[in-house]
Parts: sequence; structure tokens; C-alpha cells
Amino acid sequence: MFIARITGSLVATQKVESMVGQKLLIVEPLRVNEQDQSDLKPTGRTFVVVDTVGAGEGEIVLCVQGSSARLTPDTKSLPIDAAVIGIVDQVRVGESSIFSSTE
Repeated sequence: MFIARITGSLVATQKVESMVGQKLLIVEPLRVNEQDQSDLKPTGRTFVVVDTVGAGEGEIVLCVQGSSARLTPDTKSLPIDAAVIGIVDQVRVGESSIFSSTE
């Protein structure tokens, strides 16, 4: 699993039948700032993921890759290798909160 920020969406009008109606998002994985562990930093990579939870642009989400992406009831028959499985409320490292959705 990894955490990521939703940076956009993707529309593909021509696709396999099983993907019709699936919401596709662009995410950028995040990592804990290795300097002082005070915040989350972008990795510079991007992924296309299927949204299974109704996430929106700018939110921090929990993603899975590979065969794990096809283990939800909504994705078991889809030809995907990455999916959003949760919306992150808070990230703590040690005693510090480095992300909170309410801030």
C-alpha cells in the first residue's frame, strides 16, 4: 500500500467493456520527509488508479497495487493494477501528526 495525493482525473471514451463507468484518477505517491519527518513530500511519480471510494482532487488517499487492486468486490473483474481503497484522515509519525484532513 502507499499514500498519494489525487492530482487529476482521466477520461477514456474507448475502453474495454468492464471498465465502462469506472472513475479513473491520477495520483502522485507521497513519502515522509526524510529530513525531519515533519510532513509528506511528493515522489515525482504518477499513477492512474480506479477510485472505489468516491475520492476527489486534492485528497490524500490510500492506494494498493498489483493483485491487491483486484481484491475488492468492485474491482475483482477489472483489468487494473492500482486502486484507491481509502481516504486518509490523519498520518502520524511518532508523536507528531504530519497530516490531518481537518487542517
